[in-house]
Amino acid sequence: MSTRAKKWLGQHWLVDRRVLTRVADAAEIGAGETVVEVGPGRGALTGLLAERASRLIAVEVDAALAEALREKYAEAANVSVVEGDVLELPVDRLLNNGGGMPYVVVGNLPYFIGTAIVRKFLTSQLRPARLVVMLQAEVAERMTAQPGAMSYLAVETQLYAEARLLFRIPAKAFRPPPKVQSAVVRLDVRDSPDVEVDSQAAYLEVVQAGFAAPRKRLRNSLAVGLRIEPAEAAALLADAGVEPDQRPAMLSLEQWRDVYFAWRRRP
Repeated sequence: MSTRAKKWLGQHWLVDRRVLTRVADAAEIGAGETVVEVGPGRGALTGLLAERASRLIAVEVDAALAEALREKYAEAANVSVVEGDVLELPVDRLLNNGGGMPYVVVGNLPYFIGTAIVRKFLTSQLRPARLVVMLQAEVAERMTAQPGAMSYLAVETQLYAEARLLFRIPAKAFRPPPKVQSAVVRLDVRDSPDVEVDSQAAYLEVVQAGFAAPRKRLRNSLAVGLRIEPAEAAALLADAGVEPDQRPAMLSLEQWRDVYFAWRRRP
């Protein structure tokens, strides 16, 4: 069975031992915590996580790699390997009755589905305590941005978690080297969303509408997203106490909450 990297799966093996150790340390795995490793590949990070975790669940979509990992960790009582697409596996089944225990998500996420994987865990009924994941650096920057450089992804992520970009990883740390930079993000999941709204889904719909044309002024972008006239969008923003001539990227989560409730109050 071949364990060579497959480009169509976005496989780039992290091989730099110092970086691998920094990632494992950043997860701050505590006593009794389960770790879900997404995309273990050939297992370079898996070994470090297995030393720290009371229980490690390695989820690998590549059948050959999953089989190789099973053989490698056959004698490790705290390691189990699950073959499958993490986006298709229900979290409760993945944890296999371990849902009552705290768990941590760690992994080198494929660039093309990294945000989808993060979203899956942040919105699950069985949410992790935190995620420490490698993503494309550009995505990591957008996910952890602050007001002034916000995006819909930043609002969506930070609604559920405190987001920090920990460090960047040079391409030479991978085999084969990717054509883009990578970065490690830590997401400490909140016990409850950062802003109180009556519907998180509806709140995010309004935020997404606000970013419909992110380079335009907020009143125009919101008008496009909500399919209303700019004048009506300006009046809605005035009701929310938000300056209509600024860019959507300037707003905080709390300001989007005010916009959301103004939208709910409209006649």
